[in-house]
Formats: sequence, structure tokens, C-alpha cells
Amino acid sequence: MSEQAATRGERKERTRQALLDGTLALAADRGFAALSLREIARSAGIVPTAFYRHFASLEDLGATLVDEGVKALRLALREVRRTPEASLSDTVRFVFGQVAGKTEIYGFLTRERHGGSGTLRQAIAMELQLIVRELVADLSRLRALDSWPPNDLEIAADLLVATVTDGIAAYVAAAPRDQRAIVDRTVHQVRLIALGMGAWLPTKD
Repeated sequence: MSEQAATRGERKERTRQALLDGTLALAADRGFAALSLREIARSAGIVPTAFYRHFASLEDLGATLVDEGVKALRLALREVRRTPEASLSDTVRFVFGQVAGKTEIYGFLTRERHGGSGTLRQAIAMELQLIVRELVADLSRLRALDSWPPNDLEIAADLLVATVTDGIAAYVAAAPRDQRAIVDRTVHQVRLIALGMGAWLPTKD
């Protein structure tokens, strides 16, 4: 690749990242659904028509942000599950470690999960459901739960994911001095759920 082509590619990537960063900053005040393509382009220092060199539409840009947040977290969790010695508490703390370096995007995702953009709500819901499904598969391999019917496993996985998701929402909205307490509380909640699962009698069809 020529130096000129590399430089052009680097400029394009910087502009693309500027569009993503600008969207996060603007959406923090008014929500993604209230943003216009023109103001997003202006935040990156480009004309509106140049936006389409980077994204097919505003929905495409939003989907990219979901990919960089929820999907990236799902793939990271997949790697953690390959570590046999990782406990449930370790996994929860790992999740918050991932969030800590990207509070802007996770703040965006927690707001948009119930926000005004139906496209984003659906995309986020689909990624969270994939996390639930993968957790169901993990739980089904545990000897203590191998007699549980799929419906009970799904309810347990959904409860665990919802608890951590709520913890993330509180974490990104909190002052730095309060974030550690939120992580500790979420770990405690998840441990209580796990204890309850140990005493649960599976439902029968």
C-alpha cells in the first residue's frame, strides 16, 4: 500500500471515529432519535453529503455503536467463559472492567435501550438476548442445573443479565467515588441469585 493510500485511509478512519464520538456527545443531551444527520456531520467537521462515505444511514451509524458496545461485550464474555477458574463474581467484575474504559458508549446504550429510536432498541435487545442464550447454554452444562428445563434456565439467565445490565446503567451514571460500591452491590446481587438457584426446585411440565 502506498503512503498516500495509507494516509487517505487513516484520514477516513479518523473522520469515521469523529462521527461516532460526535454522536455520543450529542445523544448524551437529547437522545439519538432527536439527532439530525446534518448536526452529526458538523460535529465531525464534514459536510452532510460526506457522511455517506462512512455510513449508509443514521440507523447504520447507530448499529455500529451497538456493535462497539453490546456485541463487543458479548464477544469478550465468550473469552472469559473459556477460563475454567473464572467464578461468577469474577465474570461480573470483568464486565464492569470492560465498561469502565468506555463509559460514554455504555451510557449511550443504557439510555437508548429504552429511548426513542425503535431501531436501536431492537438492536440492543437482540444483542442482550444473544447474551442470555449463551448464558443458558453455560448454565445447562453445570451439574447442579442439568435437570432444569429450558424455560427455568432462560428465566435464571434473563434475571442475571438484567441485574448486571441495571448495575451498568447505575455505574455509568454515578460519580467515580460511587462506582466501586455499585460494582460490589451488583456482585452481591448476582451471588444471592446464584444461591437462590441452588435451592430452586425445577418446574415440571
